[in-house]
Amino acid sequence: MFTVEQIKAAHSKVNSGADFPAYIQDIKKLGVTGYETFVSDGHTNYYGAAAYKTSSTARYDILKIADESNAEQFKADLKEHQKGKTDYPTFCKDCAKSGIEKWRVSIGKMTCTYYDKAGNEILVEGIPQ
Repeated sequence: MFTVEQIKAAHSKVNSGADFPAYIQDIKKLGVTGYETFVSDGHTNYYGAAAYKTSSTARYDILKIADESNAEQFKADLKEHQKGKTDYPTFCKDCAKSGIEKWRVSIGKMTCTYYDKAGNEILVEGIPQ
């Protein structure tokens, strides 16, 4: 099975949201079937076959997630990130300000779903292949 170190090596190639599709292909080859990342501290739970799970540690100091989500602001910030105009730490701060608690990636469905603190789906995006 895959390790967090292998995933970190794949992630080290990501400089902006524009690099995300290639990252997904890299971790798919490792056997990752999905993952969820928590905006509050950046830790991620990774999932594989046969109920395999491994988790990364916190990546940064705790961010306060806004109680009220702002879907329109989030979508605007996401578009900027996907164009390569913001780095990952900035994107995470923008998510927190817009009330995004986590995102969940399904590699089988090739989707990334963003959730607010109440568990509501704010956006479901297809991942380019």
